[in-house]
Amino acid sequence: MTNPPEDLPRYRVLTGPDDTAFCHRVSEELAKGYVLHAGPTATFNGESVILAQAIVWGR
Repeated sequence: MTNPPEDLPRYRVLTGPDDTAFCHRVSEELAKGYVLHAGPTATFNGESVILAQAIVWGR
């Protein structure tokens, strides 16, 4: 198994508003070789939905 690129950690949590930009960020990490670790978590901050998605290095 190789190490993640760019000295990134094996385990990461991506967070952000539930929008297209967040989906693109997750998709970019999947393309690098990360895999989803369970499903996303969502919360509401009074204005918008905020997502958190854990990813782990899968290659």
